[in-house]
Amino acid sequence: MTNEILTEFEGVEKELLQVISGFSQEEFNTIPFKGGWTAGQVAEHVYKSISSFTKGLYGKVKPTTRQPDEKVEPIRKTFMDFDTKMSSPDFILPSNAFHDKNAILSSLKSTMDKISEAIKKFDLSETCLSFVPPAIGELTRLESIYFVIYHTKRHIHQLKNISSELRIVSRE
Repeated sequence: MTNEILTEFEGVEKELLQVISGFSQEEFNTIPFKGGWTAGQVAEHVYKSISSFTKGLYGKVKPTTRQPDEKVEPIRKTFMDFDTKMSSPDFILPSNAFHDKNAILSSLKSTMDKISEAIKKFDLSETCLSFVPPAIGELTRLESIYFVIYHTKRHIHQLKNISSELRIVSRE
C-alpha cells in the first residue's frame, strides 16, 4: 500500500511541476479569462493547500476507529468531477500579487518532498488532529494524502486548460 500511494503521489508531483514549468513567467501571471485565476494563483492555492495537509501529517494524531480509507472514494469523486465548480476556503485563497514561477516551483517541491517522506515513515492509518479540513472533518494520514493527490490532479487539469486558453488567445 505504501509503495502504491508513493508512486501515485510522486507521479502527480512530477506532472504538476512539469505543467507549471511549461508556463513562461509572463503567462504564469496572465488572467486567462474573465473571473479566472492565473496559473500563478492556481499554483499558490495548491501550495497553500498542500502546506496545510503537510502540517496535519506531521502533527498530532490518534488511532483511527474506522476504516482508514473510508473517505478516499468520496474525495476522489468530488475532485475528479471537473464539471462541478467549487469554491476555495478563504485560508487557501491565492493573492492577487505577482507570482514568481521559480519560487513557487521551489516551495511546491520542498513541501511535496515532505509528504513523500511522511508516506515512507508514518503509520498512514492514524487520524490527523493538527489540521482538520473544513466541511470534511478529521482525515487519516492516508485520506489526507489522497486528498492532496486528487486536489492536485484537479488543479493540473485547470492549469492545462489555462495553458490552452493562453495559447489560443496568443494566436488570435
